[in-house]
Amino acid sequence: MNHSIEIKNLNQFYKKKQVLCDLTLSIQPGMFGLLGRNGAGKTTLMKTLATLLPKREGDMTVCGVPVENAKEIRRIIGYLPQEFSLYPSMKVREAMEYLAILAGLDRSERNKRIGALLDRVNLTEHQNKKVKALSGGMKRRLGIAQALLNNPKVLIVDEPTAGLDPEERVRFRNLLSEIAEDKIVLLSTHIVGDIEATCEDIAIIDQGHMIYNGTVENLLHGATGRVFTLAVTKQELPQIKRELAITSMQPHGKQMYVRFIADAPVPGAQPSEPNIEDAYMLYLHQSGAPLAGELGGEEGCSF
Repeated sequence: MNHSIEIKNLNQFYKKKQVLCDLTLSIQPGMFGLLGRNGAGKTTLMKTLATLLPKREGDMTVCGVPVENAKEIRRIIGYLPQEFSLYPSMKVREAMEYLAILAGLDRSERNKRIGALLDRVNLTEHQNKKVKALSGGMKRRLGIAQALLNNPKVLIVDEPTAGLDPEERVRFRNLLSEIAEDKIVLLSTHIVGDIEATCEDIAIIDQGHMIYNGTVENLLHGATGRVFTLAVTKQELPQIKRELAITSMQPHGKQMYVRFIADAPVPGAQPSEPNIEDAYMLYLHQSGAPLAGELGGEEGCSF
């Protein structure tokens, strides 16, 4: 059986506004990262894969099943949306029981799956707590447990670590890496650190277009010789910000160490080893997108 996600020439629209533009992508088993700023089109792609949005143009199959076959797709996909919620007054175990019944699991299978999943996401000792009493990280882990109830071949998670503290973020990323050992896990995020810690293969989407598709290693290689650091005074900073494509700034006494991307160094700048955030910002810059801030408003293609 085909165990990949295949997307070819996908175009999606919100009313008359084009949101995804001629996307072609192949995703193999393991952890795959989908990186892009807020509004890039990531959630639209996730919802299309999960059959929550009808496909408009192009071809899309999940494990050999055309995405138009929504009933079959939902049997093989688990989905954790960015905004995940359950009945707040239900206890954790009760919520899982309720969702398992909706998923069509019989009593024996429910007991077996729920116990194993709560243990896997480290919620067994919290199974009698009400959902509203859980921390943000616990709720996200409960979201993963419910997404795995039907033992899917593909797990889709949309911005899973947003708002989590550093400890919970690490725990959650480790959990996803374990799950990816025998499934496709598609991780959609705008947090570069999540990709760096978990994924070998990634795609970058910006304004509905795919601007990179390949390995993290090749992404970093593409930024080699393009990252520099320059020490400037705070008085010089406004002009430097206008002239350079800055990726980060760090204060040091009366000076500011400015990290930037460029085709060639400027006088006084020192070459730096690129990290994944530098490489990501370089691809955004090359696509014509501004480096500072997030894209606001609706997603959409603009170039």
